Amino acid sequence: MYGCPPMSERERELAAGLARVEERIIRACGAAGRARDEVTLVVVTKTYPVEDVRLLAGLGIRHFAENRDQEAARKAAACADLSLNWHFVGQLQTNKARSVAGYADYVHSVDRVRLVGALSTAVTAVDRAPLRVLVQVALEKESGQGEGRGGVAPEGVPELARAVAEAPGLDLAGLMTVAPLTGAYAGRPDAAFARLREISSDLRAVHPAATMVSAGMSADLEEAIGAGATHVRVGSAVLGVRPALG
Repeated sequence: MYGCPPMSERERELAAGLARVEERIIRACGAAGRARDEVTLVVVTKTYPVEDVRLLAGLGIRHFAENRDQEAARKAAACADLSLNWHFVGQLQTNKARSVAGYADYVHSVDRVRLVGALSTAVTAVDRAPLRVLVQVALEKESGQGEGRGGVAPEGVPELARAVAEAPGLDLAGLMTVAPLTGAYAGRPDAAFARLREISSDLRAVHPAATMVSAGMSADLEEAIGAGATHVRVGSAVLGVRPALG
């Protein structure tokens, strides 16, 4: 008997999760008057096994995100035979810059000039394409609240963006944010992402190529797409409930 082998139970689960998320993205794009191809789905595979990455790649996913360097480096190495794009989305220590530069195509979480320098040094030391960098914006810091989460306050975006744009080996790709849990935008992802759109517009006036807007996760991807997000970072809605850490 010829044809493709039957899907495993896990592959069926992932395919179903992807189909549900795809339907949400299509509906959100339609409601916003946007084309589906304006939005890239980045699947966040943190805590899930590398086998899930390979299954998702077989289902057509090419963009994957991790938030811990050790796990990201291991998965990228294990999938080196596949044509994938790796996004680092976690808070990044400068001493991990060299490792991240070895596998990441995008870093979404740049929030200080010192990290810009560390990444630039790491990238220029190896033979690779420029690293695409996004400035992480902490919208809660605009109102003086929520200092615990990573990211730069909106008023700090121009200076940090300029540092990225001038750094050898780095390309300023755009902005990233997470819907705030505190401050004026807490519980208001639509308002938060609308504010990010304003900041992005100001950024593009100075840096026209910085068009990426990374916003929206499993719970709020519709609001992010409605506000112009180009990349949504989705984990549990595709992969299911995360495995317990222990």
